[in-house]
Amino acid sequence: MSPSADRVAAFTRADLTFPTEDTGPIDGEPVLLLHGWPQDGRSWDRVTPALTAAGYRSFAPTLRGATPGANPRPRRAYRGPELLGDVAAMIERIGAPVHLVGHDWGAALAWTVAVRRPDLVTTLTAVSVPHPAAFLNALRRPAQLRRSWYMAFFQLPVVPELALAADGVRRRVLRASGQSSAAARRDAGRLDSYALRRGGFNWYRGALLSAPRDLGPATVPVLQVWSDGDVAVGRASIEASRAYARGGYRLVVLEGVSHWIPDVAADRLSDALLAHLRAHPRATGA
Repeated sequence: MSPSADRVAAFTRADLTFPTEDTGPIDGEPVLLLHGWPQDGRSWDRVTPALTAAGYRSFAPTLRGATPGANPRPRRAYRGPELLGDVAAMIERIGAPVHLVGHDWGAALAWTVAVRRPDLVTTLTAVSVPHPAAFLNALRRPAQLRRSWYMAFFQLPVVPELALAADGVRRRVLRASGQSSAAARRDAGRLDSYALRRGGFNWYRGALLSAPRDLGPATVPVLQVWSDGDVAVGRASIEASRAYARGGYRLVVLEGVSHWIPDVAADRLSDALLAHLRAHPRATGA
């Protein structure tokens, strides 16, 4: 298959619309970039220029729950199969297998897509978050439980949405976790909408309904990028992800960097990502 010869302003699935930034050479190998919480497609703005300069075509969509056009209310709408279906529809619209890259929740989703639909994926790059089964296993240990306390809080109805209602509170939370001032202002600002706050928390609530305990290994080449200043994810689960990467696994550790790698260490991430993509080009005619 060949990538779409038309620029894509938005992906669609049923009645959902996901705005996207489609940049780079129209005939470049496609790279699909999945953001995490509480962000949107703009979280990749410091990474896509390097991909464009290297000849890759980047798609950075805003995912379910983070945009008014794809913001269903019930938490069951955020179960794993629904999220996987969104990404599969995007790749089918692109028209070719993609280099799949994800950060935070986007990384967990990217792992799932690579395992469930390897026909759609050339390579996987997971930023900050490990294979979901490795993470679930790590949650049995006190160290990761302490880091992940907020996940239990986010299960409560309404309360998290109200707790982060004030822009100043959202900015302080993001800055305390290592986000840059400019990016914290960007990400906090988009959550003035109660519906978008609810949509983000529903990723956590939906995960509880469909935790992928049976998710097997990826068979495509995997690059895992993690930072030792990550307040949310410890190294144990990252190391454990190696067992879930039968197509090859490379771990890059960024020292002195927070969880927000695409914003605060874009150059180092781009270098590692480009090395991975060049080592595993899309097969001719794929």
